[in-house]
Amino acid sequence: MSKSHDFTEGNITKQMIWFSLPIFFANLLQSSFQIIDSLWVGNLLGSDALAAISLGAPVIFTVLSFIIGINSATLTVLSQKKGADDEEGLKESLNAFVFVLGILSISFGVIGYFLTEWILNLLGTPASIMPLAKEYLQISFLGIIFLFGYNFISTVLRALGDSKTPIRFVFIAVVLNIFLDPLFISYFDWGIKGSAYATIISQGIAFLYGIVHSVWTAKVPFEVPHLPEFNYLKALFKLGIPAGLQMMTISAGVTAIMAVVATFGSEVVAGFGAAQRIDRIIMLPAFTLGAAVNSMAGQNIGTVKWDRVSQIAKNGIILILSVSTSIGLIMFFAADVLIRLFVDDPETIAFGALYLKSVAFFYPFLGINFVLNGVVKAAGAMFQVLVLNIISFWILRVPLTYLFAEWFGKAGIAFGIGVSFIISSIVAVLYYRLGKWREIKIFDEEKTPGQKRGEV
Repeated sequence: MSKSHDFTEGNITKQMIWFSLPIFFANLLQSSFQIIDSLWVGNLLGSDALAAISLGAPVIFTVLSFIIGINSATLTVLSQKKGADDEEGLKESLNAFVFVLGILSISFGVIGYFLTEWILNLLGTPASIMPLAKEYLQISFLGIIFLFGYNFISTVLRALGDSKTPIRFVFIAVVLNIFLDPLFISYFDWGIKGSAYATIISQGIAFLYGIVHSVWTAKVPFEVPHLPEFNYLKALFKLGIPAGLQMMTISAGVTAIMAVVATFGSEVVAGFGAAQRIDRIIMLPAFTLGAAVNSMAGQNIGTVKWDRVSQIAKNGIILILSVSTSIGLIMFFAADVLIRLFVDDPETIAFGALYLKSVAFFYPFLGINFVLNGVVKAAGAMFQVLVLNIISFWILRVPLTYLFAEWFGKAGIAFGIGVSFIISSIVAVLYYRLGKWREIKIFDEEKTPGQKRGEV
């Protein structure tokens, strides 16, 4: 296997920054998929088409999220196997994830394709944009395996300590998408379906490159998928099912919020959709650090260095608070200019800018969630994080968004979301301090009579 990084010793802050930066840029490139689609669609096809892909994007994420959640369990298992220097366990765990996730990604793609119209009706999609949204969403379902594939390979490499190589995969996909979008939308006159085709073709090529690199260059011990041993399947489902449900909880919550937004009309939907593209850039540092501390903490948990795990959590929170506040300031003053990049409708621009300005400074609180959840997930606390996310989205964010929208109209959407960030961060801190996540065992063979894991 190619050289990978050891996070069980050395300067934590320096490691966190240098390991996080490639993940951040890879995530930034990944987020640019939807930004590029929105720029081309909004400027070439208008606000109705932009509203259509704004509705389609969270639906795809909801359907894909279960697979992405199991994928996040990959990071926990492989990083612990890496920290424990268990090569055979690493190999068998990889096969288990490839076998199960391959079947699930294909199944979700097929089922989602045939249920597209029902899903859009469930969301209350305006009749004026239903044909566009259906066309975009069905094509996106067809390519869901490519999106999963190259993200899975990237996760495997990061679990082994390599956060730089995945940038190549995303870079290839983004560059292809930049050129294919206008070619398919305008030159071939395929309209909104051209945007969807451009994305899945770009991701498919990146997936193929990722397979070639990981097998022949990185020497990742992939095998021809075969039925895994029971112990590895048990560990996968023990972590993967709660992690998958966790991601579905998040994405379904985002979709439910979109349903609230849709009650204000297509201009507000388009403005919210454009704001969400920028919104994701604000979230990137938090998402990035969550992934970084998951890998870093996982290796240290694997080798039982609990003092170092605590320091990783502390340094991660300090870093995310400073970065998120700085980005919030930039977004606050640049909101109008950024929304205008996507659309020229005055009402759409006004709402999108208002949303960004209102929500930008709440994201440091969301960052605390990502960092602490990343640490406890590294120990295998997937079910516990699932509960935390149910609280965050379905007990706090969705009801508060609905209530604030009822009280203050469309302007209340951002404040309902923001207040939920504050309360959920408090809950995350309480679980990190008082929860029993340090006692979790992933594999049965790790248990010995009287053995206890270290305490912080």
